[in-house]
Amino acid sequence: MINKVVASAAEAVADIEDGATLVAGGFGLCGIPENLIRALVDKGPKNLTVVSNNCGVDDFGLGLMLAARQIKKMVASYVGENKNFEKQFMSGELEVELNPQGTLAERLRAGGVGVPAFYTPTAYGTQLAEGKETREFNGRPMVMEHAIVGDFALVKAYKADRHGNLIYRKAARNFNPLCAMAGKICIAEVEELVEFGELDPDLVHTPGIFVDRVVVGDCFEKRIEQRTTRPRP
Repeated sequence: MINKVVASAAEAVADIEDGATLVAGGFGLCGIPENLIRALVDKGPKNLTVVSNNCGVDDFGLGLMLAARQIKKMVASYVGENKNFEKQFMSGELEVELNPQGTLAERLRAGGVGVPAFYTPTAYGTQLAEGKETREFNGRPMVMEHAIVGDFALVKAYKADRHGNLIYRKAARNFNPLCAMAGKICIAEVEELVEFGELDPDLVHTPGIFVDRVVVGDCFEKRIEQRTTRPRP
């Protein structure tokens, strides 16, 4: 019987070493693998390249790794919520590669399905297209973008079985399925573990074939970035 469950987040990330490339799920602070991130901060690998939609906030999410000076290069589409990010980029400590959000998503998806590159009209004629191959299709100029494949994928799911089949919950799905496919080794932290056969196959978002390790998280803060409420009448 296949059993991909490991005992702890620390065990799950034990072989992530200096210089690794990580692809991390999440959108803002929603659906981030917060237990795996904390375990990586404790382990302390350096000179990491991290691919994610954004880099958390100063004291949470990937921002914890940034504060610990573990990230050498960040590939992202939005970076506006982290003051440490700004300071390290402006000082030359942090290398940054910005991608349009849809392009980043497709680069991850392409890496997961084995497509080495693709063409998109997004960013043509802008600084983001400088130095990249361009072609014209049906009279429309396009930019070639390369797929992204990480050494490790860190994802957050709501529910999993021991085979690694994953179900995400609502908006927390976001970049997680794409990242799960795009990592050579996929590590999933989950809120609930069930036995094989308990998940409805029609509801599985990421099949276990993509997942190498599953760990049940022991603490989920699920912080909200910007809380906006309506005043009582």
